[in-house]
Amino acid sequence: MGAISEIFKKNIRQYGMIIALIFISVFFQILTDGILLKPLNITNLILQNSYILVLAIGMVLVIITGHIDLSVGSVAAFIGALSAIMMVDMQMNPVLAVILSLLMGALVGAWQGFWVAYIKIPAFIVTLAGMLLFRGLTMIVLNGQSIAPFPKAFQKISSGFIPDLISGSSLNVLTLAAGIILSVLIVYQEFRTRKTSVKYGFELPPVWIPIAKAAALVVVINLFTFVLAQYNGIPNILVILLVLIAIYSFVMNNMTMGRHIYALGGNEKAASLSGVKTKRVTFWVFVNMGVLAALSGLVFAARLNSATPKAGTNFELDAIAACFIGGASASGGIGTVVGAIIGGLVMGVMNNGMSLVGLGVDWQQGIKGLVLLLAVGFDIYNKSKTA
Repeated sequence: MGAISEIFKKNIRQYGMIIALIFISVFFQILTDGILLKPLNITNLILQNSYILVLAIGMVLVIITGHIDLSVGSVAAFIGALSAIMMVDMQMNPVLAVILSLLMGALVGAWQGFWVAYIKIPAFIVTLAGMLLFRGLTMIVLNGQSIAPFPKAFQKISSGFIPDLISGSSLNVLTLAAGIILSVLIVYQEFRTRKTSVKYGFELPPVWIPIAKAAALVVVINLFTFVLAQYNGIPNILVILLVLIAIYSFVMNNMTMGRHIYALGGNEKAASLSGVKTKRVTFWVFVNMGVLAALSGLVFAARLNSATPKAGTNFELDAIAACFIGGASASGGIGTVVGAIIGGLVMGVMNNGMSLVGLGVDWQQGIKGLVLLLAVGFDIYNKSKTA
């Protein structure tokens, strides 16, 4: 019991949000008479929240460095508008248009990163200006009107599914196989992590704890893939999200760049004295945010099948809320990619559940605001206890 208590204390925000996600899911599953966790609704949850989760991955890096980005919603709308001009008006090849859109997102991020990193203007001011600037440019590019429809190939980013191995089956075989493969990888990773810890003489928890953790993950993954297999299988956007989560988690946990980002957010002066090029790190974090904002805009445009002047409204607030609910600290230096995803899922399940029970948008906004306030308050309370 002591080992469990110690692990929970060290990861209280992340584990707390996992417990909250489970509780909220069960709560709305009961209130909606089982609709929430039906295969169709689970798929819709993924599609509806994909662009916010993409933003949350980039936003958590920005928050870890001790900054904020208020412009991502407007950047997403601007890139969506540019992609519509290229694909619909200019009839450009969708692959080329997507590449150019992501490059434009990188340029937008570089523009903002330059002012924050090298001119030392606070990120709040720079990105607030960017929010207004790129919202205005979106309206100018679209001339106040929507542009549609996008090519079918582009729409499949948000609405397509991975084709099954066996056609005509009642369950999607590829999705079930993916669940089994992921389960094997998780068990292997747990075994490898423990073996490495033994090799270097690190302190280890009792052997049953990693076994229980792996078993719980295997059960959840296979239940999730079984539910997806009952509908159309794995959405394309879910594959994109999983790839992004895997890459960014690896970078933040295992690469020098990730350690520099945490060091910068923890103490900028100490990081600089330790040899971290703080200006360069800040600059590239904003470039990365620009690319992911562009990707989010493309995903949203593909789902909506049009580029609209009002696209991206409040995206930045949902992404920021996802990060803080998922364990990021307002003072920087703390946060994880997985935590931001869990925070985004908490928000997504709450939105979906409240809509299913017929709760109005006004109540939904108020409840989400209270959840965000409580999450940050919980973070400050924990810090005061450990200080």
